[in-house]
Amino acid sequence: MSLRRSTTTLLACCAGLAVSVQGDAQARSRPSSVRQSPPQGGEPADATLSPYFFVKSEGGAVDQLPLKATSAKVAIAGVIAEVTVTQVYRNTGTKPLEAVYVFPGSTRSAVHGMTMRIGERVLKAQIKERGQARADYEQAKAQGRSTSLLEQHRPNVFQMNVANILPGDEIRVELAYTELLVPTDGTYRFVYPTVVGPRYAGKGGTDSSTGEPWVANPYTHAGEKPAATFDLELKLSAGLPIQRMVCGTHKTAIAYDGKAEATLKLDPSESRGGNRDVIVQYQLVGSAVQSGLLLDQGLHEGREENTFLLMAQPPKRVASKDIPPREFVFIMDVSGSQMGFPIEMSKVLMKEMIQGLRPQDLFNVMVFEGSSAFWSPSGSLHATPENAQQALAFVRSQNGGGGTELGSALRKALGLPRVPGISRTFVVSTDGYISADGQVFDLIRKNLGSANLFTFGIGTSVNRHLIEGMAHAGQGEAFVITKPEQAAAEAERFRAYVSSPVLTNLKLTVNGFRIHDLEPLQLPDVLADRPVICLGKWTGEAKGTVTLSGMSGAGPWSQTFEVGQVKGREHGALRQLWARQRIQMLSDYEQFGQDEGRKAEVTRLGLAYHLLTAHTSFVAVDTVIRNAGGPSTTVTQPLPLPEGVSDAAVGGLQVQAAAYAPAPLMKLASPASAVVEVLAQDRARREVKQAAPRLRILAFSGITGTSDPRSLRGELEARLQDPALVAALAGLPAGTELALKVDPTGQVVSVAFDQTFPGAAKAKALILAWRVQSWSGGLAGSLELSLSLNP
Repeated sequence: MSLRRSTTTLLACCAGLAVSVQGDAQARSRPSSVRQSPPQGGEPADATLSPYFFVKSEGGAVDQLPLKATSAKVAIAGVIAEVTVTQVYRNTGTKPLEAVYVFPGSTRSAVHGMTMRIGERVLKAQIKERGQARADYEQAKAQGRSTSLLEQHRPNVFQMNVANILPGDEIRVELAYTELLVPTDGTYRFVYPTVVGPRYAGKGGTDSSTGEPWVANPYTHAGEKPAATFDLELKLSAGLPIQRMVCGTHKTAIAYDGKAEATLKLDPSESRGGNRDVIVQYQLVGSAVQSGLLLDQGLHEGREENTFLLMAQPPKRVASKDIPPREFVFIMDVSGSQMGFPIEMSKVLMKEMIQGLRPQDLFNVMVFEGSSAFWSPSGSLHATPENAQQALAFVRSQNGGGGTELGSALRKALGLPRVPGISRTFVVSTDGYISADGQVFDLIRKNLGSANLFTFGIGTSVNRHLIEGMAHAGQGEAFVITKPEQAAAEAERFRAYVSSPVLTNLKLTVNGFRIHDLEPLQLPDVLADRPVICLGKWTGEAKGTVTLSGMSGAGPWSQTFEVGQVKGREHGALRQLWARQRIQMLSDYEQFGQDEGRKAEVTRLGLAYHLLTAHTSFVAVDTVIRNAGGPSTTVTQPLPLPEGVSDAAVGGLQVQAAAYAPAPLMKLASPASAVVEVLAQDRARREVKQAAPRLRILAFSGITGTSDPRSLRGELEARLQDPALVAALAGLPAGTELALKVDPTGQVVSVAFDQTFPGAAKAKALILAWRVQSWSGGLAGSLELSLSLNP
């Protein structure tokens, strides 16, 4: 598609500033849900496999939205969650279909089963080597048999293919997974991800590009409700009295059955709430945590296999009175997907963290999108009130735009000069909407050295695999902020974590209890107030002791568990959780390069424990030939943009990466005359047809007070992509003239449209709130703009 090419926009001379918003007229007349082929050899070198907008056609021959409903049943017993996800596919068109659906999963999930239901027939899927599963699926599809295939693209990104869905068919696919719940600060959190956010694919041949076809997925526009309905029910059997249970992301109803059991259901009004993660939190009485030893003993597929889980609660944190100076490098994502709500949250977060530093601490701020820049390029400075104020002004000037070149930004940050003898901490805030996750992990592991790295996921449906994986690779912690009001509390929690560790030098010792195959092999320092988790295998009798020891802020600490006193030895999920941990460890090492030995071991574990992995897939095949009439039409199910994410995350990825001059990344020079460049009109018409609906500056001249008129253009482009403003301008007549007046501080003081339309009042209010950073900074004179808008 045309949206997969980056474009370059130049400026032409005329009186005033002319701006237009153009749509892709051709796209409106054809269905974009039918899967597009990735660019082949004839594409330009900078082509990307990028997301694109879904446009529903008027024809009824092909059902472009075959996924009709998704529901989840969650059963939590103690610290283990068992989840069953049901996807309902229905063909309301007149042709046989193959549906392709990319969807998220928990980063900690062990997917262990799949079934396909066609009417009364129930078909249990088989776990097979990935290539063999795909071959079986393609053969069954060609034979006219209904078949389904579940593959893993990331540990938290899956793809479902369902072939030969006949007109009138309803096919239900169920997948089951197990997850371990680890509390933090006495609070348990169950997260059910609902949508995969758009991934910045990068230009072909660059480090940020992986060339994976799954990232080229259709999305609906910002603010549009998901096409498929969504439901979730969660039953909690805590084992201890429940003090509090809440869901802050969706409207729910909670019913308690005694002191230790509760059932949570989504309110019917949330049937289209599948555009943001469901986050359920609960606390036990007294902030108690389920700690102790769980054992699984028995025969599995004809052989003895015993597994244990140790969950130990560390001591309370001891405040340090004499904390040595530290250096903090804050790395802030200001790409297109951060525009609006996410970037405003990032600004609040940065303010809270920077203002919480001590004067003896050093700090710096980097912002990045397609390019990057430091607040202090020469190196970090002391956190004096004056420096903090200047850094926050730099942060406030960010508007968002461009791609998400996280890898190149990290490389630049790692090269920042440092002061010997002072520990360094990197803090990255991003939604993680990139596809080159493994390369970022690799970069952190190989180059972080003595520093550590913390991550803040900003948004309602962040890429948790990247957010948590970066923190794991950097020996730090991951935080996720879904609402602006959470920023202050999370910043304070971050400061508490880095000020003094809870436990260091952790060791696990046993006496009379034979263990092996521990996960993790080396227990990391405990920075958060959360239990220590260890999974492993055991042989012989269930007797003896297990002791965990380490150093706390108050001195030596240890906790001993009596193996023989453990009640109940039937926890079959422990096997899958152990295998999931071992697979994750092997997959982490894969980031250093492909290794046939590790690939073979991941494949063996996936097949032995019936787990979905990067090298094993689930496939179900019907025995009945149902489509003898020929091939199916392949339809890629469009995804909703996560709540709070603007259209710039899709249409702006390539366009803005090339055309957006990152004005906020540069300090304004002295006033100078305008730079005038010529844009041929035929070139403009071609690029307008190729671009997503977006702001395009056709020409301007006579601008004084800034040496970089492109920065003004880039900022206005970014501001007009705000989802709320886009919605307000939806009924705008073509050719409407918008007159703006901006005072010397950059504040918009006057807004006037020459035509009336339903959203005019709201649009004026939104635009009057603008402070144009490219015109601020004490520059002399006012600025009058005339914009021509064509939706």
